Amino acid sequence: MRAPIGDFDTATPAPDCLDDLVVPVADAVRGWSASVPAEQILYVETDPEWADTAAFVQHYGPGLLEQSANCVVVAGRRGGETTLAACLVPSATRVDVNGVVRRQLGARKASFAPMETAVGESGMEYGGITPIGLPVEWPLLVDAAVVELPWVLVGSGRRRGKLLVPGKAFGELPGAVVVEGLGVGA
Repeated sequence: MRAPIGDFDTATPAPDCLDDLVVPVADAVRGWSASVPAEQILYVETDPEWADTAAFVQHYGPGLLEQSANCVVVAGRRGGETTLAACLVPSATRVDVNGVVRRQLGARKASFAPMETAVGESGMEYGGITPIGLPVEWPLLVDAAVVELPWVLVGSGRRRGKLLVPGKAFGELPGAVVVEGLGVGA
């Protein structure tokens, strides 16, 4: 199958390549219940050498930057309690951690979660974290610009491979809250 965006050799419906996905992502695809059919979640094999956003879009298609989103894990703290959450923003922006995220989580302080926490709690590789398959108890803050895109390139849970997903699907994931202005100018 031809990928709807980017310059990839092939795109495979995620339900047809569950063995290529990390366990939490494969489980999420198996239990998929959004209005977008699971078969519209496409997996593309990529070289981990090109996993970082700038190198990736240069190698796989310059137009991908406007169609890509980054998922980061944040930690909000209030009164000794820590809440982990994920944020999905357009790749050309950065997450407004100290403003929008802190307010959305009702936290006194918010920061990016340490790498060991993000990887350990998500079950995904650093640099490949995706909103599909994250712990259901985590809030998932999604920039409104992401859900408006016809197709979005995101991580697959590991550095080798990406997912192509219709943008509106992200607003239907467990714990998702669509937020205006979550991503700010980079």
